[in-house]
Amino acid sequence: MKIVILDGFTENPGDLSWDGFRNLGELTVYDRTPDDFDTVVKRIGNNQAVIVNKVKITKEILDACPNIEYIGVLATGFNIVDTVAAAERGIPVCNVPTYGTAAVAQFTFALILECCHHVGRHSDAVKQGRWTNSKDFCFWDYPLTELKGKTLGLVGYGRIGRTVGTIANAFGMHVIVYDKIMSLDSEIAEYADLAELYSRADIVSLHCPLFPETRGIINRETISKMKDGVIIINNSRGPLVVEQDLADALNSGKVYAAGLDVVSSEPISADNPLLKAKNCLITPHISWAPRESRQRIMDCTIENIRAFQAGTPKNVIN
Repeated sequence: MKIVILDGFTENPGDLSWDGFRNLGELTVYDRTPDDFDTVVKRIGNNQAVIVNKVKITKEILDACPNIEYIGVLATGFNIVDTVAAAERGIPVCNVPTYGTAAVAQFTFALILECCHHVGRHSDAVKQGRWTNSKDFCFWDYPLTELKGKTLGLVGYGRIGRTVGTIANAFGMHVIVYDKIMSLDSEIAEYADLAELYSRADIVSLHCPLFPETRGIINRETISKMKDGVIIINNSRGPLVVEQDLADALNSGKVYAAGLDVVSSEPISADNPLLKAKNCLITPHISWAPRESRQRIMDCTIENIRAFQAGTPKNVIN
């Protein structure tokens, strides 16, 4: 089997090995492939297995590449592939259903703790000489917030949401959750509808998929129902948030702080209003990216191909 990986750099910038793929067939790896029809078609060529992360595989590309037998996604999300068109051609599309639960939950708390303590900014202040020149033995530029006793509202209670809830319990937080499909562990969290969650939570953290009904779930109206000084965390999907509305709420002080690892368009555009919003932490979509998580992605993708070659494809989403 001839295998091509069209955008391998973010999965493996050099600290992992592609040898597992080489054991399954003739492998070609491109670090990056632009979303340009002619380039994508040329690079797919006569390869039978196409592995992608963010490169779009459209109906038109499938029409132009009749040798494709298998499409693998180096991620959980698969909206980049026209799965219907692939199914019509008998091409299975296989993803990695879970790989980064621990890493994403851990990063959720990295964002929460940074909003509560501003460790990075205080460290910068020390290195700028402000502690050396201080009249007191300590100083702080922002309110310092203790998590014990605070209420964490989780919008979405799948694998990641549950792990975040468990960590929150260890901090002594009270956890309330909203999810359309609930299997609630009462020892970890309490169920609430969205309106109640918004009104009670000191921190609102998003862990839901991007569906039409969740797009823009954080907006001017829903923010108005939240506590003054709420903290909002999103390391799930950028379009869950109406960014101008959140920026306005941060600038007005209605929202005290936001910790975001995702935005609506990535890489972030220079005119994104959140770049200039007050007390807004933005990281470049790295919750998923510890080496351990990326190794799991690679291992699962290899197993998906092996299963396909054996005639028993798994993690097929079409």
